[in-house]
Formats: sequence, C-alpha cells, structure tokens
Amino acid sequence: MMPLPRRHLLGLAAGLGLGAAGLPARALPPRTLVFPRDHGSHPGLRTEWWYITGQARAAGRAWGFQITFFRSRVQATQELRSAFAARQLLFAHAALCDVQGARLHHDQRIARAGFGIAQASETDADVRLQDWSLQRTDEGTGNGEAERYTTRIRSTAFALDLRFETREHPLLQGRAGLSRKGPEPEQASYYYSRPQLQVSGTLELAGQRMEIEAAREPGDNRAWLDHEWSQALMHPEAVGWDWIGMNLFDGGALTAFRVRRSDGSALWAGGSLRGANGKVQVFAHDAVRFTPLRHWSSPASGARYPVQWQVDTPAGRFTVNALVDDQELDSSASTGAIYWEGLCSLQKPTGPGQEARAGQGYLEMTGYARPLQL
Repeated sequence: MMPLPRRHLLGLAAGLGLGAAGLPARALPPRTLVFPRDHGSHPGLRTEWWYITGQARAAGRAWGFQITFFRSRVQATQELRSAFAARQLLFAHAALCDVQGARLHHDQRIARAGFGIAQASETDADVRLQDWSLQRTDEGTGNGEAERYTTRIRSTAFALDLRFETREHPLLQGRAGLSRKGPEPEQASYYYSRPQLQVSGTLELAGQRMEIEAAREPGDNRAWLDHEWSQALMHPEAVGWDWIGMNLFDGGALTAFRVRRSDGSALWAGGSLRGANGKVQVFAHDAVRFTPLRHWSSPASGARYPVQWQVDTPAGRFTVNALVDDQELDSSASTGAIYWEGLCSLQKPTGPGQEARAGQGYLEMTGYARPLQL
C-alpha cells in the first residue's frame, strides 16, 4: 500500500492544526504515569511527540543531533469506516549539526499510520516511519534498572544509528508529569524527560561513517529525551515558545520554557532543576524569565531569532549561547512549521563579570517565522 499523497496529508494536518476542528478542549486530569506503558503512544489524545537531542564526538570533532517523531490524531476521520482513512498521522524530523563547519543538515518524513508504513506502539516507545525508527528496551536485568533507546535515521545526506542508555528514572515535569502550558487548565500536557542519556553508535555524512568516540570534554556524548502528549496545548494568544533542556556537567538537568504572545511577552513559563542528587525543584509559572541578549536573522525565512539568552530561574541565572547561529529547520513539507532547534552551551555566573560553562544542551524556538498552531 502506497502512502497517501503528501499534499493530501498536509491538507488533513493543516500545518500543525492537525485536524483540530470540532475537537473539544478539555482539561487533562492528574494521573500517575505508568511505565513502560506511558513510553508508548496515546492515540486518544490529539498531539504527541518523542524528541531526542544531544551532542556526540566523532572524527575528532563535536556534532549536534535532533530526532523527533510526532503523532497527530485527525479528528475529522475518526468516524469513517474505511480502512484507508487517515486517523493518525506520523511525522518525523532529523538533523545533524557540524559544529566546526557551522552547517546544519536536516530531513523530514510524513505518512499516515498503518499498512506497514508508519506505526506508534501503545505498549512502549516503538515508533516507525518508513525506514526511520525509535525504540526503547530494558537491558541487562530486564526489570528496568538499565534502559536503552535505539534510533535509526537514514536520509540522502546523512544517517544516524544511535543508542542512548540510562539507569535513572524518568524526570516527571510539572506536577507529577502534568505540565501546564497556559493560564487555562486545558492548556497542559503529560510530560516527562530522560536527561543525561549516554550516547554511542555512528554518524554518517556524505558517505563517511564515523564511530562515536570516547568523551574528551564535559558534556560529550550526552543526550536528552522528551516525551509529551496533549489534547490542547496552545492558548489563543500564544504564537510560539522558547525552551531549553540542558544536561549539567555535575550530572543534573535544567529545563526552562516560556510560551510567548505576539509582542514577545511571556504568557506562561515553567521548568525544573533535577540536581545531581536526584532531588527535583519545580519552577512556578511566574518564576522563570527569558531575556534575549543577541539575535540572528535567517536569510531563508527572514525570521529573527535570539541566539543568546539570559535565563533567570529559582535555581539561578544562566546564559544560553548557540554554538552555531544557523540552526533553523524548515518543516513546511511535513508539520508546516519553521523553527530554530540547536545545540547550545550553558554558562553560570561565578563572580562579578565572570561565567563558567555549566552544561550543554538544546534550545528550541518556535513561532518566530510565523505563529505556531498546536
């Protein structure tokens, strides 16, 4: 069975509106996340994504990478009896950033679920879209003490064959995994993170296969996974968000985000700090502030992105610096969004006028080229 024409899928998705017409907004109830079930798909809710970002050292240099799988429930087709109805759409984005060469390579996929083309398991993290995949398994003891995620991505320009391992429990964001994204109760998602993933495997670019090498600097070969699912995420006044997920060099993890209005002001904010000792500090919605320090303008989209931020949180003040300014991704051929997603360093003040590197991770900025619909 051939996939539906991309133009038809995009018509159904409506640029991340994703078939929202007629879908009633409702507040998500607090619930206990249960694993491995909640690593899997939740097709009853409108939007979901599995998202991995990180840094790896290969061929003597640093690389950034991003892999995201999206699932969307198409409300308009739910009552159709045809087996060919596109009830769920799957999208995927992947990117490889050559930090030394200051160049970003990226690709994307889109297909309806089913017919052996695309699927997202409901029992565990197992998402496949054509020849792209992400899977989670228990390793060693088989009781969850050690876990491994595996992803395989192959495009015409690059390929990623990566493994991510952890022995830490999921970091539940917000209130026990229920994360507010706006002033109304329905603007929320179930959300957890897997920071400090250890990375191994291979990268490939222009036919050159590169084994990931041993870490040489703090932050080498570390990744971050987010899994989030929701019924209605964005407030009507919201146009996009700014988000950071940073692996700290001391073993901790910093999350911070804000949802923006069209004038650049914050509609909502939040985040957390998990210390190296495992203790979690959740940030109140009015306790996180993003202040832009330096901008870069995209020659492709014309969007103007802050590529250096001051981020103030209850855990302290941090500076986020893009390692490459041009890390804009144009996903018009799949989700319809144009956004900035890139590897950054994290600094923390050590004294008057002095800073030191404290971590490394990814910054995501949406809604700068055009308002995001979600």
